[in-house]
Amino acid sequence: MHKLVYLSLGSNIGDREANLRTAISKLGEIGNVVAVSSFYETEPVELTAQPWFLNCAVKFETEKMPRQLISAILNLEQSMGRQRKQKKGPRTIDIDVLLFGSSIIEIPSLTVPHPRLHERRFVLEPLTEIAPEARHPVFKRTVRQLRDALLPGQTVKKVVK
Repeated sequence: MHKLVYLSLGSNIGDREANLRTAISKLGEIGNVVAVSSFYETEPVELTAQPWFLNCAVKFETEKMPRQLISAILNLEQSMGRQRKQKKGPRTIDIDVLLFGSSIIEIPSLTVPHPRLHERRFVLEPLTEIAPEARHPVFKRTVRQLRDALLPGQTVKKVVK
């Protein structure tokens, strides 16, 4: 049975655009990439003394169960050189599961919906582009409503190519 999943991808080390494109391609090996947002240049949050990120959102179909999916994603990140040396630190690729159908999931390696999804402009801007009416299963609000409720702050700029 296919599940519709929304992912957030980010990179701030090396060729950020190539890293995102490689990750999107590799996601095609573990499911079906249905849509990809534009790329957005975003300032880092929390740990701000690091290079800016390039982010995007991906609409993804998979037959994998949550544990299988997060395992495949972690393997994909590792295959692309992701090293977890510093929490919130620089990374070649970061892939977060934002929404997994309408499921609410809490297992050791995965919490869905993403616990800070509703607070992050760098996630909500690209996600609104591809899924404005997707509904947060806890807050019962659309992605667009969550984005529109954000206070001004973090710089998020669409990259025009």
